[in-house]
Amino acid sequence: MTSPIPQLQPALTEAEDKMKKSIERIRQEFASLRTGRATGTLLDHIKVDYYGTHTPLKQLAAVSVPEGRTIEVRPWDAGSLQAIEKAIQTSDLGLTPNNDGKMIRLLVPTLTEERRKELVKAVKKIAEEFRVSIRNDRRDAMEKIKKAEKDKTLSEDQRKSGEHVLQQLTDAYIKRVDEALAAKEKDILEI
Repeated sequence: MTSPIPQLQPALTEAEDKMKKSIERIRQEFASLRTGRATGTLLDHIKVDYYGTHTPLKQLAAVSVPEGRTIEVRPWDAGSLQAIEKAIQTSDLGLTPNNDGKMIRLLVPTLTEERRKELVKAVKKIAEEFRVSIRNDRRDAMEKIKKAEKDKTLSEDQRKSGEHVLQQLTDAYIKRVDEALAAKEKDILEI
């Protein structure tokens, strides 16, 4: 967001960069939650012990979703199949890999109503943590703006203008968190 007051630009730019990173992180976190629908992003956080190195699964295999509830993992190196299977079994996904010697199939079970409600609660908690993070970014920028006024590099009117712009920025990013939350809730409940 561009400020009409050049002295405010660094604080506003830094705050916006932090808020953008929060939005990226919430999307990643939501993508890794199992919702009963198969998506390749479910496996993004899995690391495989590949010849003594913890390697992301997506660097070792092609991940595809041929059907709504099935994920296929096709390793580029057939020798890594057992290591990939073990990494999936020991992950927090709760999915059982089916190894046919060439690829691994994962069947994503449908969620019970109770599990859906638990997931919605968890998603709301995650969203609130990100709202707090964005508000903390706003607070840090506000402190910089107030310090600039105290150091006499900003007038009171400029400080108020900067705080107004910062609040608009914060509201916009909080709205993005709420939109991501609404989309994930819909995804969880409509399966």
